[in-house]
Amino acid sequence: MKTEFYNPSSLEVEFAHALKELKGEIEQHLSAYTITEVEQDIHGDNPRLVFHLLDKEADQHTVVIKLIQRPDN
Repeated sequence: MKTEFYNPSSLEVEFAHALKELKGEIEQHLSAYTITEVEQDIHGDNPRLVFHLLDKEADQHTVVIKLIQRPDN
């Protein structure tokens, strides 16, 4: 399927939703962190997920994932 719109592309948006839904499974692979919240900004040029985490010492951390689909070949 040829991608006609990129900013954001439907694949980027669907991938962002899928990652957000996998929060619990992702958390199972983190030895010392709990995901407390996932912010989702899917309307910009490249969808972005912001994961807020809490470690065992109650320190807060943030991980940002930005989704970028490369142009089709």
